[in-house]
Amino acid sequence: MADLPGYMLTCLHSLRLAGLAILVSVGIVLQVLACALYNNWWPMLTVLMYVMLPMPCLFFLGSDNSIFSSGGGGWVDAAKFLTGASAVGSIAIPAILKHANVIGWGALLMEISSFFIFGFAIVFTILMNSESDYSSYGMF
Repeated sequence: MADLPGYMLTCLHSLRLAGLAILVSVGIVLQVLACALYNNWWPMLTVLMYVMLPMPCLFFLGSDNSIFSSGGGGWVDAAKFLTGASAVGSIAIPAILKHANVIGWGALLMEISSFFIFGFAIVFTILMNSESDYSSYGMF
């Protein structure tokens, strides 16, 4: 891709960013629809887990460490554990609500699909940030 003109690279990077925005928007819409269609707002509890998900990485990881690195000390391991616990909680909350017959199958499926769409958006963001030519534009 290095042999493409600058305007073409900028257009491709803008399309990637637009795709990421669409993914996040679809995840939010599914989250709200899981509540609004069934007139039951208990599934919004998973939003708390979505907010808590990046917090351990922001607080415990330094700028030189990555969550995907194999090394690390106690704080890096604590950040990995808390991030994993938040990710499991994002799936466990709707499953527990369904088990207690608080929400229906449709709301559960929308919540789980919203989680996977958000997860795909996070992986897509990490892949976009790992490319050296994309991060040179200063967007992330």
